[in-house]
This record gives sequence, structure tokens and C-alpha cells, in this order.
Amino acid sequence: MAAGLVLAMAGVGTAGVAQASAGTTTEAAQVAPPRGKAAATSSPLYKTGTLARSNCAPGEIQRGSTAAYKHFLQAFTNCLNRAWAAEFKQARMPFSKPRLRIITTKRNTACGRWLTGASGVYCSSDRTMYMLITKTELRNPSPVGIGRLMAHEYAHHVQQVAGIMPWYGQVHWRASKAGKLAYSRRLELQAECLSAVFMKSVKDTLPVDEAYYQQIIDWFGEKGASIWPQNDHGSSRNQARWMQRGWDYGAAAACNTWNVSAKYVS
Repeated sequence: MAAGLVLAMAGVGTAGVAQASAGTTTEAAQVAPPRGKAAATSSPLYKTGTLARSNCAPGEIQRGSTAAYKHFLQAFTNCLNRAWAAEFKQARMPFSKPRLRIITTKRNTACGRWLTGASGVYCSSDRTMYMLITKTELRNPSPVGIGRLMAHEYAHHVQQVAGIMPWYGQVHWRASKAGKLAYSRRLELQAECLSAVFMKSVKDTLPVDEAYYQQIIDWFGEKGASIWPQNDHGSSRNQARWMQRGWDYGAAAACNTWNVSAKYVS
């Protein structure tokens, strides 16, 4: 359990062998996503309903096998691509896939230095998910824990394409130190909630044991905040709160962290 949660607990990560999967969807009925604050507070994604269950079976990860680990990351990214492309289509918004880069040592990204406490990183500058494979994870890999982490990083890409992250970048830049942390918490807690939404959608095929996932949520409720050197990801209680909401409702509408009072994103 502990080894699996090492991956489940981190909100960021990277890795070496490059795997690019860029693409776009085009629909005549598409509309431009909201801009500015409305992109975060009134996203069309909040009106798409429950994320459809999908057949995502990326397979097991053989202990000690870097090749199996890479295959899982690539296959799971394909699952995320299909699910969120369909969701954006339903919201009538354009969508493009992120790139996946798998690395075996921590390194700088196009967005700067590797974040302390991170096991995976999404960089909006090059729209790339950096996923880290280390010897520690290889000893006892957890498909559910790794999947949760990947779904979190992918959620940042969802925020980017939906216009949420571009607006966040503008207001975060101008904010005071306390304001920067407050905006960061709303961004990260939404990503955690959207991660749980996706994990609920693949619970029958990944598969995701509900009792085990509840253990992950409970772990975050006790120790989630301890991962990060400053309060930019939310309190342990609120991390678990938003994970639980995403899992219980299974819809992006449950993840609007931008319209709630500060106490829920502290």
C-alpha cells in the first residue's frame, strides 16, 4: 500500500523517452471557449454531465520492468486522450492532445526547474506531461496510483485547453505572495478533482478497487499537504475533499473550485 501511494500522492512527474501524441479535433459546431475569468468559473465542461465510462485496460506493470512501465504510461495517456477529446466535443470546444515525455531522472522542463515533491509535471509552455520513472517506483508499481498521478497532470492540460490555465497565469502573475498561493490551490485542487472524475470512469476496466481508492483519498486527507514545501496544493483535508467530490459525482461540474469560498480551497 505504501509503495503504491508514493505515486498516488504526488501531483507532478517526468520521464526520459519522448512520446509525442499531438492531434486536434475539428467540428463545425465548435465554439470558442470562454476567455478570462469565465473560462474558469463558467466552463462549458461543467455542463457535459458524467464523464462516460470508457474501456481503458493499459495492463499490469511488471515489477522492475522499465519497458512495461513505459508501455503503461503510453497506453494510459491514450485512454485519457479518448475520454477528454469526447468531453470537449460534447462541450463544443476545440481540443488538442498533450505530449508525453517519459524520463528517468529529474530535470528542468520548458517551464523551469523541477518542482520539489513532484513525481510528474505538466508544462503549459510546450503542452507536455513529464512523467518520472525511478527505481523506487519500479520496485512496487501501482497501476491505480500511477493512473491517479497521470490523470492529475492530464487535468492540467484540460485546464490549459479550456482556457482556465491561461487566465490563471495572468492573475497569478499580478497577485501578492498570498494571492499566488490561493490561486495555485484552486488550480491544483481542481486538477485533483478532475483526476478522480477520470479514475471513476475507468474503474471497471483499469480496474480501480473502490476500497483501495478510498484508502488513497484517506491518505491524502491525513498527509497530502506534507508533500509540498508551501501551501500551494491545499490542506490535506481539502485535497481529500475534492478527490472525494470527483469520485462521487464523476463529472467536471463537481470540480469548479473557482466559485467556492476560500475555506474550501485553503
